[in-house]
Amino acid sequence: MSQIFDKDGNVIPVTAIEAGPCFITQVKTQEKDGYGSIQIGFENLKEKKVKKPQGNKPFKWIREFKLETKDDAEFKSGDKIDVSVFSVGDKIIISGTSKGKGFQGVIKRHHFKGGPASHGHRHVLRRPGSIGMSFPERVAKGKRMPGHTGMDRVTIKNLKVAAVDINNNLLAIKGAVPGPKGRLLEIKSI
Repeated sequence: MSQIFDKDGNVIPVTAIEAGPCFITQVKTQEKDGYGSIQIGFENLKEKKVKKPQGNKPFKWIREFKLETKDDAEFKSGDKIDVSVFSVGDKIIISGTSKGKGFQGVIKRHHFKGGPASHGHRHVLRRPGSIGMSFPERVAKGKRMPGHTGMDRVTIKNLKVAAVDINNNLLAIKGAVPGPKGRLLEIKSI
């Protein structure tokens, strides 16, 4: 993250994102495939051996997006999508994978309070406490317990575009986005 200043001198916290250029690798139609969508490839690979289905332009990431409209004629395979489709002030939706935190206890994972620190509670400060009941004498499904935290798909809506740099394919988004540096994000306009 970084910060920029507006015309009045106020600080705006922003996240800089390299957004493209992306290329349409395949267009799926209702008649041929049973649904309408486009496949988008991002970041060319520099490998010598290329598998046949990828053609002569292999990509590191390929994602498919369903089309909301029935008109597939506006998209063609090989078309380029870059940051010029966004402008300052646009509202967008960003989806990505959050940071993974590994195996965590209930205090960090579910924000439990923890046990009391005195009066005979010597080794139970960060434990969850009772996890069941006398009947049906089992742990109910969905019980909040220690376990793997993070690495979840997170979607943040109504973020604003603060700046667009077409020459360097950079977007400055007001606020934070999910995931660590270098993680793939999906950016959609509202």
